[in-house]
Amino acid sequence: MADIPAKLVKELRDKTNAGFGDCKKALEATDGDMEKAMEWLRQKGITSAEKKAGKITAEGLVGSYIHTGGRVGVLVEVNCQTDFVARNEAFQALVKDIAMQIAACPNVEYVRVEDIPPDVVAKEKEIEMGRDDLSNKPDNVREKIVMGRIEKRLKELSLLEQPYIKDQSITVAELIKQRIASLGENIQVRRFVRFVMGEGIDKQETDFAAEVAAQTGVQEAPTQEAPAAAPEAPPVAEPEVTSETQPEPKTEIKSETKSETKPDSKEKDKKKKKK
Repeated sequence: MADIPAKLVKELRDKTNAGFGDCKKALEATDGDMEKAMEWLRQKGITSAEKKAGKITAEGLVGSYIHTGGRVGVLVEVNCQTDFVARNEAFQALVKDIAMQIAACPNVEYVRVEDIPPDVVAKEKEIEMGRDDLSNKPDNVREKIVMGRIEKRLKELSLLEQPYIKDQSITVAELIKQRIASLGENIQVRRFVRFVMGEGIDKQETDFAAEVAAQTGVQEAPTQEAPAAAPEAPPVAEPEVTSETQPEPKTEIKSETKSETKPDSKEKDKKKKKK
């Protein structure tokens, strides 16, 4: 019989809320294997979460989470048995953590594997069966490989099978079981919806520069070709100069300055006769 440390017993007790003695027995029976010990407790019907699994959950909360920037939002409904637990801070924190988990897992589409429609499972199987790396495998080997891949793929689509973002050592399902154990009521995630900004909208590609120019009334000037050079005018023939058309030379008139002269004798005689 393996020597089971008290720390390991306490960890199993925190996960299952089973009694200390029962947890120790489970670990001793499974040589200290935590997963096998949890299965041993479930088989014995000791785990409190398993005991409460059939209880009706008609109360609870609709929680929300909006990622920074407002581009991703989540609504999730988490149910419990009583309104008293729904008002409990630990339950409210659980709802918020689950909403945050959904926002962080874009591939998650269903709450649990059992919720995945058969046609989705059939489609996944068809895809895996047609992969090239399995073409040379025998049918029985290929079937086993395909089933293993499908199981992995279905877990990727399931919320409860995701590693908890705040503690990668446990899944979301195990987180809920811990809260069932601590709060003493059955807890179930019923449904969720994820909103992604612009998802499903056909986005129109636009020319931002042209759009701004249209709004401001500025239009791009069309490119104009340089105008063709005008044809050269034919040379004008100069008129032939003849004797008839040749202008007469202008006579330069020079002003003569008369010199003052003394009147001659004849002029003097004429003046005397007139007198």
